[in-house]
Amino acid sequence: MKNIGIIGLGLIGGSMAIDLRRKGFAEQIIGVEADPVNAAAAQKIGLVDSVVGMDECVDRSDVVIVSVPVGAALKLIPAVLDRFEQTGAKDKVVMDVCSTKEMLARSVKYHPCRRQYVASHPMSGTEYSGPWAAIPGLFEGRAGIICDHQESSPKAVRTVEELYDTLNMRLIYMNSSNHDVHTAYVSHVSHVTSFALALTVLEKEKDEKHIFDLASGGFSSTVRLAKSGPDMWTPIFMQNRDNVLRVMDTYIDKMNAFRQAIAEGDEEQVRNLIEQANKIRRIIR
Repeated sequence: MKNIGIIGLGLIGGSMAIDLRRKGFAEQIIGVEADPVNAAAAQKIGLVDSVVGMDECVDRSDVVIVSVPVGAALKLIPAVLDRFEQTGAKDKVVMDVCSTKEMLARSVKYHPCRRQYVASHPMSGTEYSGPWAAIPGLFEGRAGIICDHQESSPKAVRTVEELYDTLNMRLIYMNSSNHDVHTAYVSHVSHVTSFALALTVLEKEKDEKHIFDLASGGFSSTVRLAKSGPDMWTPIFMQNRDNVLRVMDTYIDKMNAFRQAIAEGDEEQVRNLIEQANKIRRIIR
C-alpha cells in the first residue's frame, strides 16, 4: 500500500482515488486542488484524506498523479520533478493522465529526474467534471496507455503498471507521437464533431422551439460530448493541433461525399457510403 498524491480532484483524479483506496493500493490519499469549492467537496465526500499544498503533497506521497488539464500539466510535471530533485526523493514516481503527450514529453526530456516520470493516459471518462462526477469502476476494462516507457526507470514503469492493473485496465505501450495521432482519431475529433453539432442545433433552435422535444436517444448519444468543459478541451486541441486538423480535414471530405451524393439524389452512392461506414462494426461492438 502506498501514499498517493493526486493533483486535480476532478472526474479522473477522483475516480482513481475511489478505486485505489477501495482495492487496497492506496493507504493514504493526499489531494491538491486549486478550486476551494472542489477541495472542500473532495474532502467532504471522502475522496481524499487531506488537501494540502503541492510541495507537501509531493513530499508525503510515494506516487504523484497529475490529473489537471494539459495546459496546466506542462508546468506542473516539471515542478514535481524539481521537487524530487530538491529533496533527493529518488524513489518517488510522478505520472499524468492527460490526453496529449508529445508536448509533455518535450517539457521534461532533459530533466535530471526524467526517469521518475511515467507518461500515461487512461482511456476513460465521461462528459462531467468535478469531484461530484467521480465514480467507482470508471476504468474497468479500459485501455491504459503508457508512453515512452524506455525513458522512465523500470521501477517507475512497474509502479504505474501495478496501479493500472489495480484499476483492471488493459495496458498498451506506444510512443508519445503515435499516441497523439491515435487519440486525435478516436477521441479528439469526436469532441470537435459533437461541439459543432451542438452549435448547429442550438442555431436552429432559435427558430424552431420544439427541436429538442423531438430529440431521441440517438441525438443525445451523438451530442453528449458537447457537455464537456472548455477548460479541458481547449488546451487539448491546441497541443494536438496538427493531428486534429488532419483528422478534421478527412472528416470534412467524408461529409462532403455524403453531401454531394444526397444533393445529386444518388441513392446508390449514399447506400455505398453507409455500407462502408458499417464496417466499423468489426472493430466496435
